[in-house]
Amino acid sequence: MTIYAGLKALHLLCAVLWVGGMFFAYVVLRPSMAAIEAPQRMLLHTRVFKKFFLVIWHAMPVAIITGFAMIGLRWDMAAAPWQINAMMALGLVMGAVFLAIFFGPYRQFRRTTDRNRMASTLDSIRKLIGVNLILGLATIIVAGLL
Repeated sequence: MTIYAGLKALHLLCAVLWVGGMFFAYVVLRPSMAAIEAPQRMLLHTRVFKKFFLVIWHAMPVAIITGFAMIGLRWDMAAAPWQINAMMALGLVMGAVFLAIFFGPYRQFRRTTDRNRMASTLDSIRKLIGVNLILGLATIIVAGLL
């Protein structure tokens, strides 16, 4: 296996974990939580977010670093196909949105015990994850155009 192939495999694994995790959280987990009482939902959100954000804290920088490394091995930035530049831009925006979630509403969610405040921060987290999910799906579509 070449270095490029190894980087690509690691990059794709991280992308799948990140985008797949958001898809699962947004499309499967959240709607399913309607069957659970509010206190249990908050406890489950607390546990799910703790594990999910731990995974993304590893997957996100690895995806970005391997993306830049693959570009460096194959192209000069100016010579890279537009799809590569689009994926890089989308990935960096996704990273910024993740950081905004983590240091914004998620930080507030972890620090509060007020249920109304928790519900408000959960709504903010949900919306931002929705934005990131759309960006992630768009990135996958762009990757498919290569």
